[in-house]
Amino acid sequence: MHNVLVTGGSRGIGLSIAQRLAGAGYNVIAVARSESEALREVIDAVIKRGRGGLHFRAFDLSAVDAIPAFVKELRDEFGAIYGLVNNAGIGTEGLLATMHNSEIEALLRLNVLSPVILTKYVVRHMMADGAGRIINMSSIIASTGYNGLSVYGATKAAATGFTRSLAREVGKLGITVNAIAPGFIDTELTGNLGDDQRKRIAGRSALRRLPETGDVASMVEYLLGDGGRNVTGTVLTIDAGNTA
Repeated sequence: MHNVLVTGGSRGIGLSIAQRLAGAGYNVIAVARSESEALREVIDAVIKRGRGGLHFRAFDLSAVDAIPAFVKELRDEFGAIYGLVNNAGIGTEGLLATMHNSEIEALLRLNVLSPVILTKYVVRHMMADGAGRIINMSSIIASTGYNGLSVYGATKAAATGFTRSLAREVGKLGITVNAIAPGFIDTELTGNLGDDQRKRIAGRSALRRLPETGDVASMVEYLLGDGGRNVTGTVLTIDAGNTA
C-alpha cells in the first residue's frame, strides 16, 4: 500500500484528496495544524470500511526549520513516501499597496518556501527509492491574474515554475512532478465571494458551472496511478473552461 502525504488535508480540497485516495487504497497521511471534525469523520469511515488508510499528523508547515525532523519522523513511522501532494496554502486577499509586509511574508512562506523545503526532504528519499509522484497545487490565477490577489498569484506562479524545473531534475530517477491549477472552486477560499460574483464566474466558464473539490481529487488519483506514469512537468487546469 503506497504512502501518500497530503498537506492541508483537514478541509477543502486537501480533505477531498485524502478521502478519495484512501478510498482508492492508498495509505494517506493528512497534515494540517489541527484536526478538523470533518477529517475525524472521514478517518472513522475509512477505519470502518477496512480498505486504504488515513492518518492525521499535526504540523505547522510555516515552521520551516522543523520540516527535516518531521519528514524523518514520518519516514520512520510509515516507511517510503510514494506520493507528495503540496496542497497547504493560504489565500490572503489584499491590494498590494495596502497589504502589510508581515502578511506578504506569511503568504510567501507558507505557499512557496514551505512546499519547496518539504519537497526537498521528501524527494531525497524518493530518489533513493527510484520512484515517486509529486503534485503541487497552483491556480488559474497564476496565469490569468485577479484583482486583489497579486501576492497569491505570485506564489501560485512559483508553484508552476518549481514544477517544470524539478520534473527535469528528478525525471531520470523515475519521479514525476506535476501541478494542478484549479479555477474558482466552492471551498473556504472562495467562501467570501457573493452569490452574484459566483454566478458571474460560473457564467464565464465554458461549462457554466464552478468545478468541485472532487474534480481535483480525481485528477490527483489519476496522476498517482498508472495513467500518470508519462505525465510530468506539466500544469493540469480544472476550471470548467473558465480560461478556455
